[in-house]
Amino acid sequence: MRAYTASLSPGRRAWLRFRQHRLGFGSLLIFLVLFVLSLGAELVSNDKPLLVRYNGQWLSPIVSNPPETAFGGDFQTPTDFLDPFIQQQFQQPGNWALYPVNPYHHSTLNYFAKEPNPAAPSRDNWLGTDDRGRDVVARLLYGFRVSVLFALALTLTGTLLGVLTGALQGFFGGKTDLAFQRFIEIWSAMPELYLLIIFSAVFDPSVSLLLILLSLFGWMGLSDYVRAEFLRNRQLDYVRAARALGLSNAAIIWRHVLPNSLTPVVTFLPFRMSAAILALTSLDFLGLGVPPGTPSLGELLAQGKNNIDAWWISLSTFAVLVLTLLLLTFMGDALRDALDPRRIDGEGA
Repeated sequence: MRAYTASLSPGRRAWLRFRQHRLGFGSLLIFLVLFVLSLGAELVSNDKPLLVRYNGQWLSPIVSNPPETAFGGDFQTPTDFLDPFIQQQFQQPGNWALYPVNPYHHSTLNYFAKEPNPAAPSRDNWLGTDDRGRDVVARLLYGFRVSVLFALALTLTGTLLGVLTGALQGFFGGKTDLAFQRFIEIWSAMPELYLLIIFSAVFDPSVSLLLILLSLFGWMGLSDYVRAEFLRNRQLDYVRAARALGLSNAAIIWRHVLPNSLTPVVTFLPFRMSAAILALTSLDFLGLGVPPGTPSLGELLAQGKNNIDAWWISLSTFAVLVLTLLLLTFMGDALRDALDPRRIDGEGA
């Protein structure tokens, strides 16, 4: 077995070590299942049926929502499929409707609810409703998708900026390194939260604005790691040999130094995603995050704080948030062990 693994590429050996880390690999599988489920949230949690058979016609309201008159209603308005009259129409002989598993969208207001809002968990609403009558399961599912996609985008931009600045500092050194270090010292001293408050007051809140503002400060930690790797690797023999062969600085960085400096970058990614999710949740909790109406874990936590008696709001949101961060932490630990050159092949976790 040892002779076989010795012939594998470093990337293949790292992947085998990662798979041997049962907790980390299992966390990756669970996280991917939840993420894929959230990407198809419209098919899992929606107030529109997936497929309808009505008066001999096949309809798909989830694609194009027909008016109420198409189902025997009186008005040319979008159909409310939670209306008892519409549901009775689907129960007529020859008619039927296939609803998603959870028949609520994140913005659905059930005007025919039996309990005042916020309503406790019930057969109709598995985790209850929030203070506006919106289903908590739907808000969690869509909010999880927003959080993960935002974290991926923020991690990508922060990684690109961090690798670029760290590579320039570490490879060229000297005055270039000194100038970047002084800039980072000044930039890191900027009051990030105050800037967010100011921009939130000047501009309309949006996910893109939030992403830009957080990206301006999220690259400095990774930049230091990449800089240290480049400072170490630029002194090695293979870099001197590349210079002797006449390769340009850009070619040396891209083909030789960067591939050998990516270990801290890859290890950094799950923890950076955790920090991004926490940042978005915190800002949403303070009312400085995504626009109103957008499903958000932080907004649900704020609702839980404002509605202490509605324990199901804060408890379910806290559980989703903790589970997400735990999965990312376990993945990060497994990735760190897999990329550790001192780790012996065949060690389990």
